[in-house]
Amino acid sequence: MKIRLLPGLLVLLLLLSAGCARKNFFAKTPVVDPAVYEKLQTAPETVDSVVVKAGKHYKRGFLHRLFWGTHNRPIWSAPVKVPVLDLDTVYGGLEFEDLGGGFQTTSMTLSDSTGFTYALRSVDKDPVSVVPKVWRKTFVANVLRDQISAINPYASLTIPPMAEAAGIPHSTPRLFYVAPADSSFGENTARFSDRLYMLEEKFDDKNTITPLLGDAQDIDGSGTVLNNRYEEDDVFIDQLAFGKARLFDLLIHDWDRHEGQWEWAQYEENGNRIYRPIPKDRDNAYYRFQDGIIPWIFSRNWAIRKFESFDDEFNDVYALTINSEFIDKRALSELTRQQFDSLAKELQTAITDEVIAKAVQQYPDSVYELVGEITKRKLINRRNALDEAAEDFYEILAKDVLVVGTDQEEEFEVKRLNDKETEVTVRRKSDDMVTYHRVFFRDETELISLYGLAGDDEFKVSGEVKEGIKVKIVGGRGEDEIKDSSRVANGGKKTWVYDTKRGTELEPGPETKDKRTSDVRVHAFDREGF
Repeated sequence: MKIRLLPGLLVLLLLLSAGCARKNFFAKTPVVDPAVYEKLQTAPETVDSVVVKAGKHYKRGFLHRLFWGTHNRPIWSAPVKVPVLDLDTVYGGLEFEDLGGGFQTTSMTLSDSTGFTYALRSVDKDPVSVVPKVWRKTFVANVLRDQISAINPYASLTIPPMAEAAGIPHSTPRLFYVAPADSSFGENTARFSDRLYMLEEKFDDKNTITPLLGDAQDIDGSGTVLNNRYEEDDVFIDQLAFGKARLFDLLIHDWDRHEGQWEWAQYEENGNRIYRPIPKDRDNAYYRFQDGIIPWIFSRNWAIRKFESFDDEFNDVYALTINSEFIDKRALSELTRQQFDSLAKELQTAITDEVIAKAVQQYPDSVYELVGEITKRKLINRRNALDEAAEDFYEILAKDVLVVGTDQEEEFEVKRLNDKETEVTVRRKSDDMVTYHRVFFRDETELISLYGLAGDDEFKVSGEVKEGIKVKIVGGRGEDEIKDSSRVANGGKKTWVYDTKRGTELEPGPETKDKRTSDVRVHAFDREGF
């Protein structure tokens, strides 16, 4: 028992040894040369570029690195030459629009004379605001701030060549330093000055549609897209496009791809509205976390599994999908194993060794010297194994699948074809168009959940088999008709019905488990996830 307690006691002692949060955790300035820093304050017009270290405060001694990890500390301490931001000249002149809403990043939205918007986001972050106030002056603040060093601050610079080769929309970030007391920011001067930033296009409305997006009609955020998708029966997400974008995320080890990390270009096709993804915020690509004793313990499968390190291999695909589970389940439910394999091979063909080499060369020179060849080698190895990662990703998604209708009227048809296969088809009643179709396999899928949402929907389950997949039916707020004539010889009842007793017409069969209730909360379905 004492032996088992030792790791926990060790961690506790190390945490306690961290003491209170340091008042001056961050370096006074990222500027390396004191003389240049002095000139920036006395004669800023004479300085057009500076050499900075994005996070020299992350530099630590051997013992600290042994327990808390080396992470990407050498990159944060690398000297990098960057231009000083001049809002009057960059992109023809930019003006302040509003402050960003991130908890950890200092950011603002800027716009040019045409209304095109840009995001100015600090390279360094302060995560202390996301913890309860009672902890903000304790060791917890030290620990959280220090672990930002797991981020590669320059990773996003390398993404555009690969994304362009893959046909995935992308921004093109540029590094800038904001001088001390830069009056361009008005009342926000103190907050934004004397920092290193990324400036990149912000695709968020009609004004930001570029030739890269083709004949897009508009751009919406994930909340709007999901609401539209579930309210109307002529709104669809291009799941193949999203699948390709998500496999690209796996390639670059971008593990934080929740619904807030996407914008969506809107297209009109054959009388329907189609949304295609625009990835944003590449803060966590090339993440390196598991190289210290304590982070290694914290990132075990039974702990905070998502903090997986960027490596030559896909060590844990599931870890890379934890934060994106909500949007993945809603925007990838149609794709088959064959489609995932085809998308992976498409990326493997498009992202050649030459493309990867060009991408990595976007690093600042000093950073390339540190990790350029290592990053290139890892990306090539991961590219070569992307089809295997795609298979793992597909199997994760296939276990528990959501098939969701809309607030309009639909017909859901489930056919138990044989002991191995179950077919699901959804048609919109307005014109009998098939809006969803997929054949599921019992050795891959444990549960298929059908959500009718609002509208008067019909559900039909049929087929006689020995083995079958569990089907969960949640009728929704309309007056639904549910008929289950299926039979599954083994494994208990395989059709579970959730709805209100009032307003639901149920024709049960031997497989039906009636879970209807008078509580309207039985219809609950999270549409937005925010």
